[in-house]
Amino acid sequence: MIGSRFNTLRTTTLVCALLMSFGGTEAMAVEEPDYTVVRTFADFELRRYPPYAVAETEVAGPFDEAGNQAFRILAGYIFGDNRADAKIEMTAPVSQRPATGEGERIEMTAPVVQRPASGTAGETFVVSFVMPDRFTLDTLPEPVDPRVRLREEPGKLMAVRRYSGRWTETRYRENETRLLRAVEEAGLRPLAAPVYARYNSPFSLWFMRRNEVMVEVAETGSKP
Repeated sequence: MIGSRFNTLRTTTLVCALLMSFGGTEAMAVEEPDYTVVRTFADFELRRYPPYAVAETEVAGPFDEAGNQAFRILAGYIFGDNRADAKIEMTAPVSQRPATGEGERIEMTAPVVQRPASGTAGETFVVSFVMPDRFTLDTLPEPVDPRVRLREEPGKLMAVRRYSGRWTETRYRENETRLLRAVEEAGLRPLAAPVYARYNSPFSLWFMRRNEVMVEVAETGSKP
């Protein structure tokens, strides 16, 4: 009983510390994946991302709650719940996307990412932390928690729409619709489900939050 309470308190303390550091994107530098802007459209930006490593986990639940569930699991990993007892600095964004079935192409994850799983009952999302650039899959510490998996995200061409405001599914869906409509009008072809990327912690003021909806697009027809 005492050990269980201690572990719960320890986890809560670590998550709070992580949220404070992640929320400091306005006050301190937080690493983000590199990308090159290919072209800027009225409603979105076309970016090319190189490969990078991510730590991710899959959770079931409503869109608005999935990120919080997964955040605690991934926070444990980067705060030392790994075979090397090593701490890993937080990056941005956190990405959330619908999970895909076996054999399907995996869409972009970002600094947290969240996504639902096809072929399953209800909603299932994959939430991802981008690992710092100094790590590769070979140098990242092995997770202790079997729910955490490490993967290299391949390089991709992404259409990205940025917006501010609250982390609600309604707000996200509005911007997702605008992005997909704009992508179609630009003659681009989406390759996977859109991704939801958050760059700030829950402690940040809602009107100062940076959010993005991203979707991978085909190379064909993507040139200006």
